Amino acid sequence: MATLANVKIDREFWKDYLSAQGSQLPHLDDVEDVTGSVIRVMGGNPGEMQLQGTNTFLLGTGKARILIDTGEGIPVWIDRLVEILQERDLHISHVLLTHWHGDHTGGVPDLVAYDATLADRIYKCNPDPGQNDIEDGQTFAVEGATVKALFTPGHAVDHMCFLLEEENALFTGDNVLGHGFTVVEDLALYLQSLDRMAEQRCIIGYPAHGVRIENLPAKLNQYIRQRRAREKSIYAALLDNKLNGERNANSKSGLSTREIVSKIHGDIPQQLLQSAIEPSTIEILRMLADTRKVGFAMQSGTQRWFINKGVKVV
Repeated sequence: MATLANVKIDREFWKDYLSAQGSQLPHLDDVEDVTGSVIRVMGGNPGEMQLQGTNTFLLGTGKARILIDTGEGIPVWIDRLVEILQERDLHISHVLLTHWHGDHTGGVPDLVAYDATLADRIYKCNPDPGQNDIEDGQTFAVEGATVKALFTPGHAVDHMCFLLEEENALFTGDNVLGHGFTVVEDLALYLQSLDRMAEQRCIIGYPAHGVRIENLPAKLNQYIRQRRAREKSIYAALLDNKLNGERNANSKSGLSTREIVSKIHGDIPQQLLQSAIEPSTIEILRMLADTRKVGFAMQSGTQRWFINKGVKVV
């Protein structure tokens, strides 16, 4: 029988996450030729959740390049991009957006202001008006870069990764970061997407935030293990509360989300609680509820979670 005491809490998650927000982050140049066919242009928007800022990428070896993501709309990003395009006499053939979040799409207006013809060459899953849809498996090609779209929802409902065939590399968007772990909207879909990303057998990962991932299979495995460990720790906290309730008739039934977090992690900074820990805990609880392992009830205006009756405890 599992109890909270004998389920190992993945404390490395918090160590990695907090480290990723601090001054230990490695420096990334504003513009860098990462390889002969990949140029990284930083979005100019470093922050707690953006790490060194949003990575945007120019792909290819000829005059025409594919652009992945557009940053947040910070003016310095378009200045950096235009400078590299003009210095090297390059132009953009396609603009591919990994997902709808503002730190990936915010630079679109500046891009179109620079070159109005690009308005017809912007591609996104669930496109905004005037944009083009991306189909799963769709291919985009320029000299030196053949890019296949991969539908990988979870972090966002429209999330796409992009596989660069020439390098056996995957542009992971926000599904997998260069440091720490990402925030997830739909955990069940996200775990399926991580499996699908692993099936591509790419060695290198280019994340939308952080350094290039040199061993993508290992990083994907780390992400999957971390999510599963958190699922077990949350279930164990609810189980421990259930067993205590059976021993103490006066014990209140169920735990609030914040009580679950406190039971597992103790006291943590309020900002970290609200921005990352609590939302990810709620998402895991929802997934457990979808599989009927846990349930919830409203008590005095608070959502309280509990182990469902009839669930076999192992």
